Amino acid sequence: MTITEQVAKNIIRKLLKGEDYRIEVVTLINAEFLQFAIDFFKHIIDAKLKSKDITVDWYKKAFLDPNLPANEIAINSGLNTKTIHNMFNSSTKEIIIDASNEHYDLLYESIKNLVDTEHDLELTLTIKFKGVSVDLNVSESLIVINTLAVKRSALRGGLWSTAGKRVEKPLMQTLCKLYGVPEQNYALKIKGKEIEKDDFKREIDFYLIEGKNQHKCEVKLMGRGNPESADAVIARDSRVFVADKLSDTNKKQLNSRKVEWVELRSNGGFERFDTVLKNLKIPHTKLPSNIDKELEVVFKEIFK
Repeated sequence: MTITEQVAKNIIRKLLKGEDYRIEVVTLINAEFLQFAIDFFKHIIDAKLKSKDITVDWYKKAFLDPNLPANEIAINSGLNTKTIHNMFNSSTKEIIIDASNEHYDLLYESIKNLVDTEHDLELTLTIKFKGVSVDLNVSESLIVINTLAVKRSALRGGLWSTAGKRVEKPLMQTLCKLYGVPEQNYALKIKGKEIEKDDFKREIDFYLIEGKNQHKCEVKLMGRGNPESADAVIARDSRVFVADKLSDTNKKQLNSRKVEWVELRSNGGFERFDTVLKNLKIPHTKLPSNIDKELEVVFKEIFK
């Protein structure tokens, strides 16, 4: 599950055009999930056909097999590794296996009790592949549905987080290159200074440099009115804030703190970056007349 270079480029293009980039991420989530579902169903057919003893919990035997990767065991049990880590303050494979088995047993018992009380509920999930089919009863079907839901949620959370981290730095590089900012006037890390441990390096995306002044930049691909993101800028003493959407309250907060900002999905969009560069006295040039053509050149330099 990765944000490819092409997807990153597509997201940046949409951001610069003031368009909603989320369709790119949603499309990836759908593709990943559907592929997982198909592979999962194939595995279910194989596992149930191989189960010789009908009294054996074939699903648990096949899908909570200790030899499987830890993250797969967790998902198949109806959990994810992040939840397990939060519960036990550890995510070693041993912990994951124990937690997954315990959770699965509780889930299976809950479903069994539900089925026993809901006498009128009838559900059979039939899976066919290459002329072979298996039928899952109510309990088995609910286990499978729950696993699919957990997997979808895990994919969604992971991919949205990855999208933001993958795009933020090349987005800033693209803005600087479009405005002809000399390379000595921007950097991915502070030059000539060791970053402090409490400097939240992972959260700081970019730096604009003017003489001895090194201005922290923050990029957040967020929805309108997210107070945490604006507060984070203030907490980390960022000088520039670039976001896809900003509320009027966000803008007032940033202005009061003398933080330069750019709202990508607004009138003028990214072109407000020109004002930011002027205010910070960063040397730059005018935008090229054909931005789409220039983007191709810029992307070749950034995505080497």
